[in-house]
Amino acid sequence: MTTRRALMGSALGTAAASLAGGAAAIAQPAIVQGDAAHTLRFIPQADVTQIDPLSTTSYAVRNHGHMCWDTLYGLDAEYRPQPQLAEGHVVEDDGRRWTFTLRDGPTFHDGEKIRAADAVASIRRWMVRDTHGQTLAARLDEIRAMDDRRFEIRLKRPFGVMLDALGKASSYPCFIMPERFASTPPTTALTEIVGSGPYRFVAEERRSGAQVVYRKYERYVPTPVGTPGVTAGPKLAHFERMVWMNIADPSTAGAALQSGEVDIWERMHNDLRPILARRRDVVIDRVETTGTVVMLRPNHLHAPFDDPAVRRAVWPALAQADFMQSIMGNDRSLWRDGVGPFPPGTALASDEGLTALTSPRDMAAARAALAATGKAGAKVVVLDPADQATNNALTLVAIDMLRKIGFEVEDAVSDWGTLLQRRGNKAPPAQGGWNAVVVLFGGDDLSNPGGHPLLRANGQDAWFGWPSSPRLEALRDEWLEAGDAEAQKRVSRAIQAQFFQDVPYWPLGQYFVDCAHRRGMTLERRGMMLPLNVKRG
Repeated sequence: MTTRRALMGSALGTAAASLAGGAAAIAQPAIVQGDAAHTLRFIPQADVTQIDPLSTTSYAVRNHGHMCWDTLYGLDAEYRPQPQLAEGHVVEDDGRRWTFTLRDGPTFHDGEKIRAADAVASIRRWMVRDTHGQTLAARLDEIRAMDDRRFEIRLKRPFGVMLDALGKASSYPCFIMPERFASTPPTTALTEIVGSGPYRFVAEERRSGAQVVYRKYERYVPTPVGTPGVTAGPKLAHFERMVWMNIADPSTAGAALQSGEVDIWERMHNDLRPILARRRDVVIDRVETTGTVVMLRPNHLHAPFDDPAVRRAVWPALAQADFMQSIMGNDRSLWRDGVGPFPPGTALASDEGLTALTSPRDMAAARAALAATGKAGAKVVVLDPADQATNNALTLVAIDMLRKIGFEVEDAVSDWGTLLQRRGNKAPPAQGGWNAVVVLFGGDDLSNPGGHPLLRANGQDAWFGWPSSPRLEALRDEWLEAGDAEAQKRVSRAIQAQFFQDVPYWPLGQYFVDCAHRRGMTLERRGMMLPLNVKRG
């Protein structure tokens, strides 16, 4: 903290010097090649390491995808799907036949009309990667283009969340690409972009680790219905150019914002909040309304966490506030505890079983519960990325908790890249595997059982940690076939009750990272920090 504040003080005193080696060098091409008034300068949460949005779950790459491509449906402010490229749909045969009609007018960035065949090919490519899509693929009988504007999906079994799946905004959205690109296997990353969205990717100005540049697509035809929500409503490009400037150092990013070198900082570093809050020309804005959820994922393949009784023994000791305070301090407006499998404020969040987390904490009860399983003193290998400050701080709290319960904990310290490699290792911990790891997901990725990656309990095919629970999987199928919102809520309560019994993971709380931008910028969209519909002045 002392070092970071000292750096920040230096950066604030000599903003131009701070920016000379970083932000200014990145921003300069945008300034000199066009009028600054027509250029939006944006610091994303991370570098756009890939241009293919199906090649990674990186949120920076996902957001890049929303600049370049459009989806058939988008999510409004209440996370309800609304038409985007689609004009509408008809459902027949008891939910087993869906007919979609595209809007007349939208074109790809090469000027070609967006056709039903493009949508079909895009859905097929997306289904391989996405959790919702994989479920749809398992129920698919046929998908085909009927003509240039209509296509149909025939199902073996109903898929009630069809629109939620096709309109999802979070990891692996179903972006519509030209058929020739969408026919590329999802295991082969795209190397060229011909988009369908409001901005064009400027490949020749991309600088890996430094900047990504977009230009307004003049022929983009926004949906005529709705108001801007998360990804629904008209998507408007009010700037001719948009430059994403990758500034990793928080001090330099903060100085760039204050000096006016950048317009928006997507995820302001919390240590700089007091300084930026005092600036009249800077606005701190909570755009990501569902926050970030922290989870401790056990490995279900190996002892001791292959035993559900051992996993349940952790509940009495888990104090979510301890984890949240370790990264966000004491300001309760920046974090929440009492967080179950569905983030607070989302449609399916409930109080079912939450006393496991909200009742008075009792370390003695946790130790007794572990002793009763016969696993007290069991060795637990916890993956710890030392170069990721947030994950590292949370991991240290988790290690302390597990030791107090009665486990023998090994702190497996590594860099982030090594952790990601080891996380995929299914071998026993003594042979290079692991027992537990802290993971972070945006709340919008966890809002329902259909797309929640850590609620899948299909064994070897599940997300890292590989839990197996036939009951959770059966309830997920029931939720997918629920006929209406009330039915979905009933099933979700049952899922939450089973969650606290099976313990596919331990939720550690929810925190909020705010956007910071220059005063005078208008940000219409909420839920995700997408620089669309942004105005200056």
